[in-house]
Amino acid sequence: MSTSLADWKGAPSPSATLLEGRFIRLEKLDPARHGDDLFQALEGPGADPKLWNYLPYGPFPERPAFDAWLSNNAAASDPYFFTVIDRASGQAQGIISLMSIVAIQGRIEIGHVTFGAPMQRSPKSTEAVYLLAKEAFALGYRRLEWKCNNANARSRYAAERLGFSFEGVFRQHMVTKGQNRDTAWFSILDGEWPAIAQGFEQWLSDENQSGSGQLKSLAECRG
Repeated sequence: MSTSLADWKGAPSPSATLLEGRFIRLEKLDPARHGDDLFQALEGPGADPKLWNYLPYGPFPERPAFDAWLSNNAAASDPYFFTVIDRASGQAQGIISLMSIVAIQGRIEIGHVTFGAPMQRSPKSTEAVYLLAKEAFALGYRRLEWKCNNANARSRYAAERLGFSFEGVFRQHMVTKGQNRDTAWFSILDGEWPAIAQGFEQWLSDENQSGSGQLKSLAECRG
């Protein structure tokens, strides 16, 4: 039997400036403090050459264009951007956002996931998503979304591994960088989150203790 929403009032907009984890912390994006590290992580030697392939912007080989992009991101309230700080080194290694915020309907998305090579396929990337998901549901959102280019196999795999349910593909959804984009949609609902959160927390705890955890799927935690 469905739960009555007669008293539903919506959820507040995100406003957190710091979210703490075991491996990383999320700080509200500040180009003055984070810009040097982020340019090194995203555009410096050793940067992921495929990083910008499916993003609607970038790459930014010239620093002024990169700084302007960061400043625009920092000034926005939707998307609401965070910098990912590696706790061990104190370095900024990526950015991530809460976006497509429809507070009155309780709907929000994790997007603009731009992680430097040291974060990819690591506990740091998993924990960044976990912290934002935890924050979204703590604020009272009913639905957390993940959307990506349907051709982006890495993002599709990440969504499924992190416990998001695949909902389908919006064909010819948009044009990005002069190319058609079919968009794959994924979600986690508030009723699914407690079990998925438990899976995240167990995995992160095991990885913190052993340093040898595998990036296995959390999808089975939906129950």
